[in-house]
Amino acid sequence: MSKIAFITLGCKANQFETQAMELLCREAGFDVVSSDDFSDIYIVNSCAVTSNAGKKSRQEMRAARKRNPDALVAACGCYSQLAARELLEAGDADLVGDNKDHRAFLKAVFEKAVGKTVFSDFAGFETLPAGNLDGRTRALLKIEDGCDNFCAYCIIPYLRGRVRSVEESFAVSEARRLTEEGFSEIVLTGIEIASYGKDLPGHPSLDTLIASIAAAVPTTRLRLGSLEPRIVTDQFCKNLAAHPNVCPHFHLSLQSGSDGVLKRMGRKYDTALFREVCNRLRQYFPDCAITTDIICGFPGETQEEFEETMAFCRDIRFDKVHVFPYSIRTGTRAARMKDQIPRSEKEARARSLLALCTSISGEILSEKIGNVYQVLFETQENGYFTGYTENYHPFSMKGDGLSGKILNVRVEGVDGERLIGSPESV
Repeated sequence: MSKIAFITLGCKANQFETQAMELLCREAGFDVVSSDDFSDIYIVNSCAVTSNAGKKSRQEMRAARKRNPDALVAACGCYSQLAARELLEAGDADLVGDNKDHRAFLKAVFEKAVGKTVFSDFAGFETLPAGNLDGRTRALLKIEDGCDNFCAYCIIPYLRGRVRSVEESFAVSEARRLTEEGFSEIVLTGIEIASYGKDLPGHPSLDTLIASIAAAVPTTRLRLGSLEPRIVTDQFCKNLAAHPNVCPHFHLSLQSGSDGVLKRMGRKYDTALFREVCNRLRQYFPDCAITTDIICGFPGETQEEFEETMAFCRDIRFDKVHVFPYSIRTGTRAARMKDQIPRSEKEARARSLLALCTSISGEILSEKIGNVYQVLFETQENGYFTGYTENYHPFSMKGDGLSGKILNVRVEGVDGERLIGSPESV
């Protein structure tokens, strides 16, 4: 039996697509092994969200080649679509595909079509099987692909294409199947899920899809991917709050706490709207977690604008912030902007913001002591099982045989970036 291994970079959409390809490879008779193993075939699902992500994608291809010089190294994903010919000519990959037709890509891989590029002109939503090979705790379910926003710093709309949405009936049937297979949590993901439905007849909204899935699998936790703040209306919150299995964790992509920077980025909201949305979520979902992404050092960002972002984070008090120094991505409007910030300054600002947000996260965790949560336990290490609360705080406690179980626990302390405690007595 031939061995095949996957290396995945980037977003949850990439992770979903890798898991789908693993399932398809298993069905085709392949032995799916760890990326660290000696394998006959290595598939790198690449990322191009930053120039560094592209560099890491190529490094992973070269590392796979070193593990087995005779292996077929194939690449798919956003970076492979951006630099297909370059990857083939440099010998980093033997075969390159895009992110639109993974079945066609796998067919070429199975045939070992060396030197080939597999690019599709398919413009619809690609339906792939959801699930994974690594247990039955959390599954990803992609409900949308593509993006129409074209923010100044982002190359992804050019690589993923316009918004395409899954039909509600397919998403609901997949959610039911995952629940029947024993998954306790489903993460609804995509490239820009807030745009869900705009391409479908009748333009169904994201909250109606979530409500349909939540009603179909009432015993399964539903977690949402990144949300665009503008869709979080009162009606959106009411529709979600009616279903207790919707996890009270919301990732709102901020990118900057300065209105001037947001405008130059091409974001379609300001800090006043973002603040209003955070307040609304906390009204409908008490004790919910709000997480975000922020870019430091966007072209033209002044020290005053950076301080506005720092002040905004102090005020909102995000549960967790992913902080990135701005990375130039050739082909975007931001790459052509004047007043590029020196790398050292971008990194210094990122360190300052991360220190602030880490401190706030620690304060928030300490405030959870004494609270009772439901934790889905996933992994075990050194006698401790670790999982996540419904609002996505990591939690650890001693125990045996907890993988895949959801238990009520009481928080008794904080250990670094995770909560610790014990089972709540009934």
